[in-house]
Amino acid sequence: MRRIGVLTSGGDAPGMNAAIRAVVRVAYVHGIQVYGVKGGYNGLINGDMNVLTRRDVSGISQHGGTILHTARCLEFKTEQGRKKAVQNMKAAGIEGLIAIGGDGTFAGAHELCKLGIPTIGVPGTIDNDLAYTDFCIGFDTAINTVVSSISKIRDTMDSHDRIGVIEVMGRNCGDIALFSGVACGAEAVIIPEIEWDINQIADRLRNRYEFGVQTGIIVVAEGAGKAETIASDLEKMTGLDIRATVLGHVQRGGDPTAQDATLAARLAGRAVELLAKNKGNRVVGILNNSIKDFDIEEALAQKKRIHTKLYKLAYDLAF
Repeated sequence: MRRIGVLTSGGDAPGMNAAIRAVVRVAYVHGIQVYGVKGGYNGLINGDMNVLTRRDVSGISQHGGTILHTARCLEFKTEQGRKKAVQNMKAAGIEGLIAIGGDGTFAGAHELCKLGIPTIGVPGTIDNDLAYTDFCIGFDTAINTVVSSISKIRDTMDSHDRIGVIEVMGRNCGDIALFSGVACGAEAVIIPEIEWDINQIADRLRNRYEFGVQTGIIVVAEGAGKAETIASDLEKMTGLDIRATVLGHVQRGGDPTAQDATLAARLAGRAVELLAKNKGNRVVGILNNSIKDFDIEEALAQKKRIHTKLYKLAYDLAF
């Protein structure tokens, strides 16, 4: 294999640039030329791809976002769109592809493999919702951003004797809420994977008030409920001063942590090594700090593990 492409698709995640850099640099070592595809799978369909040199990716590892830009592509879900993408790749002499993103990105990668283009998926999503890997690129940076934001919000809650309900991202995965909630010492964590009872949370807040504690933080994953609704309901149930904050897209941005930048380099490097051996239809991940690769279909079929022990610990620590 002498020429490959790399793209970022779906939501952006801190560390994507570090992965792009690693693809280009490791590919160069293997004598492989890399084309950067702009705007995810749209770039394949529109033929928007250019050679990336080592100089092009110099110094990008510590920058958030993605220099290749990213988007979701409805046209790629059609047979006609996929065939057009393959035609453009073949016309450019691109023999394989590395797709950085989440489950939707990997589903597209699998379709390319069916059409004869060896493709490797690299997990880049702050949601950390891919079951086959312990961590995804961008997750560590996201939870650090959340913890930093909550620290600032807690200062205000403490000053005014208020309780803050903080809504964080993650779609239907509660990892951002759970990990950041434990890290920041939240009084309650609400995630979609585990059934929760607002009455129990209200009782906890009332008990804390009786002990003289009028302030606190509740972290809720967006897939489990809305901060505004939860805050309003709890205020009516307890009579306490409760305010809602939705952190939103601030969680996606920012320079990647050292952990994310390193993880990105390790995963992308393995992806290039697989393509150099003409292997496709694989995704790379990290298990017990070891880089592994898996069949795409098998990886996507795995069910996400629920962190029940960490969830219990979050409440034990807040007692």
